Amino acid sequence: MENLFTFYDAIVLALYFAATLGLGAMAIRKASNIEGYTSAGGVLPGWLTGLSILGSFVSSISFLALPGKAFASNWNAFVWGLSLPFATYIAVVYFVPFYRSLGNVSAYAHLETRFGAWARIYAGICYLLTQLVRMGAVTYLMALPMNVLLGWNIFAVIIATGLIVTIYTLFGGIVAVIWTEAIQTVVLIAGAIGCLILMFYSMPDGPMQIFDIAISHDKFSLGSFSITDFTTSTVWVLLIYGLFINLQNFGIDQNYVQRYISTKSLREARKSLWISGLTYLPLTLIFFLIGTSLFSFYTAYPDLLPNEYINKPDYVFPYFIVSSLPTGVRGLLIAAIFAAAMSTISCSLNSSATIIFSDYYKRYFNAEATEKQAMRFIKIATSIWGILGTLIALGFTAAYNALDAWWILAGIFSGGMLGLFLLGLVFKEKSNSSAAAIAVILGISLIAYLTLSPYCSFLPDLGFSPLLIPVFGTSLIFVSGFILTKFFCSKL
Repeated sequence: MENLFTFYDAIVLALYFAATLGLGAMAIRKASNIEGYTSAGGVLPGWLTGLSILGSFVSSISFLALPGKAFASNWNAFVWGLSLPFATYIAVVYFVPFYRSLGNVSAYAHLETRFGAWARIYAGICYLLTQLVRMGAVTYLMALPMNVLLGWNIFAVIIATGLIVTIYTLFGGIVAVIWTEAIQTVVLIAGAIGCLILMFYSMPDGPMQIFDIAISHDKFSLGSFSITDFTTSTVWVLLIYGLFINLQNFGIDQNYVQRYISTKSLREARKSLWISGLTYLPLTLIFFLIGTSLFSFYTAYPDLLPNEYINKPDYVFPYFIVSSLPTGVRGLLIAAIFAAAMSTISCSLNSSATIIFSDYYKRYFNAEATEKQAMRFIKIATSIWGILGTLIALGFTAAYNALDAWWILAGIFSGGMLGLFLLGLVFKEKSNSSAAAIAVILGISLIAYLTLSPYCSFLPDLGFSPLLIPVFGTSLIFVSGFILTKFFCSKL
């Protein structure tokens, strides 16, 4: 595969990286203090932050794992995206104004006001664990095309990427993250559409053969519509899971909250969510159509796909990119995939370091930290989290399908904290801390049981789909917390 990467591809790759690093260098001045590093001083336009939020969705997880999922199975996972418009509406109406009114860079500071310090600590830990998994999945999926294209050792690519991204994040802050995400989003979308067109017009019997082959193999199926089956990823299971996870993203994810605050007004913040939320659904359709088209393409041309990739669905799209795209375009798309991963990981690093600084260091260890001390600590935190994220990425190399692994782990590590957040929204006054704490203990216990029972012979396995774990955990926290607060508050 080394010969496919030409001198011109290398030139395009180098120019793209130079431009990306140039943006990071330009952002150094704006990231020289804590406010600039974490919230860009609250001056960014909505269209820019909207493209950035969209870039968080259109990371290497979407660009590579979704086509891999469609190639290996069907459109069942597409159902997840159908919940996004509903979650976007709820976030625009309730979440964005809420966080803008708080004026705090931490997404979890208000939980301390509602329930006490323990709630802020709990939510912060859940978020940090989730971001480690996210960084691992994105880094791993970025390393795939490099492994296929250049034959480089995937472990070496992951380690090098982790190092480069960590250094980039240390200097650029949130401004560099948002600008690079916006640019790579445009490039990736254009590249995805270009790949799709190329496959359509490369079929021996014309573009419609894509659909003929796919329909004959039931590749467009959304899965089972059973309303009584909670053991597999039915349409209803995925819809419920998608709604809960998207509400979690928009409502309690530090990545998104920092963008709400980074925009220059409430109107611009709302605009950013509409741009990202309504654009991602048709983009998801494109990604799944790419995966289905890959299946039809390699069914029509079975000799073009090496046997080693048939059972590695995440590798198929990268292989198509490096083996079928024109010189130069190939280099640009590879660079964009790399940049997408870099900006997404950078965002997770920046937001994680922000939480570690604001919710732990400044809250408990050095409330009067000087600007110099604050910047030193947040950069140390960024470095440590970059190393941990890289280690998680190395672990992802053992996963059959990165999307499945990411969905399950993200749901588990989220700890049902959306339930606690919703409880705080329902009860505007300071809620009873003991009631909320009991609810969280119940929710975490349920999550732990459902996670461990399939692997522990002494625990009866209830057989629920792993995707429902965060749904059950979140629901139990909210419902039990509501009942305890509403009816037994005075007794606790």
